[in-house]
Amino acid sequence: MLRTVNRVLLVLTGLCLIGGGAAALAAALDLPRRWGFSPPSGWSWRAPHDVLLTHADRTQWREEGWWWPVVIGGLALLVLLSLWWLLAQLRRRRTTEIAIDSGDGAGAVLRGHALENVVAAEAEALPGVDRARVSLTGRRGSPRLSVGLLLTPQAGPDAIVERLRTETVEHARASAGLDALPAEARLRAAQHGEERVN
Repeated sequence: MLRTVNRVLLVLTGLCLIGGGAAALAAALDLPRRWGFSPPSGWSWRAPHDVLLTHADRTQWREEGWWWPVVIGGLALLVLLSLWWLLAQLRRRRTTEIAIDSGDGAGAVLRGHALENVVAAEAEALPGVDRARVSLTGRRGSPRLSVGLLLTPQAGPDAIVERLRTETVEHARASAGLDALPAEARLRAAQHGEERVN
């Protein structure tokens, strides 16, 4: 879900920046007069010396009773949504190490990057897998795997997912001495290359 939110926010931000930049460029170059078109009615930014918001636009609702509660409420909502988004980004950071019970009471640490590399190599060895990308998230004591697989055109996704679960992820869980190792797999099919028949 967070990935979708990030993409939507990027698209909306990009559209706002492109639209604002295009409007500023059109007004600064006096394009409406030169090209013979008129901006929408109520649009105050028509020529190079005009401003985006006139004094009347900026002050027209100040005397209304609903104006300041709406402004303050909108800004507070924007701040809360921004904080939620920021905390969600920080929460999904990669796990750099995993705490392992070594059996002697001292404990041990396994580097997250090493486990990612081993799982990726074992996943790429599965028949039908072209490439694998693995990231380790979660906490030190309860890590999670996120596996992205690029499948060959002839691959059977159901068989690959089953082997990924019962072999690759299970080997990683057992070797790290974890009680559980939740994993999420995202599959993508490789595109067919052009084939020539003589």
